[in-house]
Amino acid sequence: MEIILSNLKIQINEKIYVKDPETSALGKKIIEQSILLIDTIGFDNFTFKKLGEKIGSNESSIYRYFENKHKLLVYLSSWYWSWIEYKLVFTTTNIIDKNEKLRKAITLVTEKITDDIATDHINEAVLNKIIIAEFTKTLHTKEVDQENKEGFFLIYKRVINRIVAIVKEVNPDYPYAKSLVSTIVEGSLHQHFLTDHLKTITNCNETVTTTQFYINLAENVLR
Repeated sequence: MEIILSNLKIQINEKIYVKDPETSALGKKIIEQSILLIDTIGFDNFTFKKLGEKIGSNESSIYRYFENKHKLLVYLSSWYWSWIEYKLVFTTTNIIDKNEKLRKAITLVTEKITDDIATDHINEAVLNKIIIAEFTKTLHTKEVDQENKEGFFLIYKRVINRIVAIVKEVNPDYPYAKSLVSTIVEGSLHQHFLTDHLKTITNCNETVTTTQFYINLAENVLR
């Protein structure tokens, strides 16, 4: 799969960026270093001025790629979920046992991520930390309905609906497949956050993983 991913061109909604950052060395540097900087100082403290200082470029050069930092975060989130979608497709293709297919799908969207060496300028392990901490900020805005109409969250919704289809294979009569899967996908981010920061209100820890919790939940619900 690493070979396939190394040749992969992830497609992001063109309305999210001004200029595709994947088309230039500076654009790729903006993506690479923005991930590292957001992880270090948090999205609230992140600015294009600070990013410009980090990459040795004018702040104005970053605005040639992204209108604002919100659009940059949406871009990073879209890239992440697109990468997850490709992994999901390859991981579950040709698996006959529908229960095993569901377990693999849940594992993929709930486990902690390691860096993918097939992508030189993006550290997926660090990006995963940003998604855990910051992803809800792409959704919880006044503009969410308009941005949804423009397709900003299409990839994220596609990941969820791919797993919904697997749930329906396991139990076609279960009436809440979409709510279950969206709870698993977004809830896993929250459980990882709690495990890292508020350990006393989650059962997930070093020995009980978020993946184990959600596989147990899904299997019991879908019996």
